[in-house]
Amino acid sequence: MSEAVPSGRRARALTEALTAAFAPEHLEVRDESHMHAVPKGAESHYRVVVVSAGFAGKSLVARHREVNAAAAEELRSGLHALAIEALTPEQWQARGEQAAKSPPCLGGSKAG
Repeated sequence: MSEAVPSGRRARALTEALTAAFAPEHLEVRDESHMHAVPKGAESHYRVVVVSAGFAGKSLVARHREVNAAAAEELRSGLHALAIEALTPEQWQARGEQAAKSPPCLGGSKAG
């Protein structure tokens, strides 16, 4: 498994929970809080890329429900937003093993 190195407490907790739930071939956990109108160090907005053979044959909604279930403790304890890419290894390879980029935040004080 390859993964982006998580740095904050919440990133580490998400990494542990997603690894336990999916045994992913690839996992990225990114804190994108700095892109939003939140205090520095908020750890409130995350993007995850989970690549697992266990997603085969499952709808996108089912995959997202599973990821949200695995992240439930963090969602209960202050995680405000979780962007999810839940892919099979074949889908990951077909997109050149590249994660989607998050759009700029338009909420709060970031709105133009």
